[in-house]
Amino acid sequence: MLKTIGQALFSTNLQNPKFTPNEENKASDYEVRTYQTTNWVSTTLTGMEQQAAISTGFQRLFNYIQGNNHTKENVEMTAPVTCLVDPGAGPACETTFTVSFYIPEEHQADPPMPSNPEVFLENRKAFTVFVRTYGGFTNMQKSREELLNLLESLQRDGARYKDMPYYVCGYDSPFKLVNRRNEVWILQKTEPS
Repeated sequence: MLKTIGQALFSTNLQNPKFTPNEENKASDYEVRTYQTTNWVSTTLTGMEQQAAISTGFQRLFNYIQGNNHTKENVEMTAPVTCLVDPGAGPACETTFTVSFYIPEEHQADPPMPSNPEVFLENRKAFTVFVRTYGGFTNMQKSREELLNLLESLQRDGARYKDMPYYVCGYDSPFKLVNRRNEVWILQKTEPS
């Protein structure tokens, strides 16, 4: 338990989901990654401000990895914490946030089932994203600026992408003060089958 809390606080030696970089990507201001099919533990919130949703979601998921699951098993902390942001269709519509932790390798084949009904296991099929990385402490305004910069770059390069929903991702604990890593991800549009 102390190891997991230490990892969460100091963001050290955390497992990350494996991805394959796109070698054809020539852009200097973003990368293209293809992530393998993997299991994640997730929770969905609606109608909150982004940082509040991430904070509430993080706490639910942290309780899961601390043993609030059917096997009462501690699960290692991983990175990044992803938040899928799905804005509502109109100005008065609520945004849906799905906050997720990657399930570490040793639990990928058979992750413990969550005890909290607001927490669920998610099997993410392989997907490709355009990724913009930035440092410092983030907030809704900063992630929105980075998202708009990424969209501008993708339009410049004629990339095929889905502008909504998108991901905001954090790799560091709030207690880490320097060399912080944040990302925004935009899904690549796949060819219609």
